[in-house]
Amino acid sequence: MAVADKSDKVTAREARRLQTRERLLGAATAEFKRTGMAQADVGAIVAAAGVAHGTFFFHFPTKEHVLLELERREEERIAKQFGKFLVKHHDLSDILAEAARLVIDLERRLGDPLFTEFLALHFSPTRPPAESGEHHPLIVLIAERIEVARERGEIDEDVVAMNSAVFFLLGLYALLITTRDWPIRPELVADYLTRTSRSLRALR
Repeated sequence: MAVADKSDKVTAREARRLQTRERLLGAATAEFKRTGMAQADVGAIVAAAGVAHGTFFFHFPTKEHVLLELERREEERIAKQFGKFLVKHHDLSDILAEAARLVIDLERRLGDPLFTEFLALHFSPTRPPAESGEHHPLIVLIAERIEVARERGEIDEDVVAMNSAVFFLLGLYALLITTRDWPIRPELVADYLTRTSRSLRALR
């Protein structure tokens, strides 16, 4: 019985920890949307979450760790939507275009400042250590479809699917960051998708 009671206490403590983490993540996301990550006030975040100042750093050692958690969750959400699209669509050009559309749609969800910092984190020298591409569901799904196209002979047989998926997404992120205020950004993205598809094709 004593063991069961101890287990219940641990479960309750873990539940409280997760609840606190969720409050902090929600408060930090709201503050990031308002001011951007760099200018975000940790004091305002912990006040909104109703916790002590040190509690923030217990859950998120740096503000960049908040973005990493947000990245993980948003990528999982995008991957679920993308997976549904893949059930009925098999053309690689359409697949790359849909992946780009889902990433761009994130700008409307997060707002411009947070979206830009969200993407820029991939190129930041202060980005906390993260997993390789195999641990990112969106990269994996794109790589799988590139590999299918390679096996069908639709693209160059020398293409390395995982590498190409990484090249595609990092290139897209860089393009979206550097052209965020350009009126011709939609045309640039369309051209990027065309050039990416063509670069994968087998030489005849």
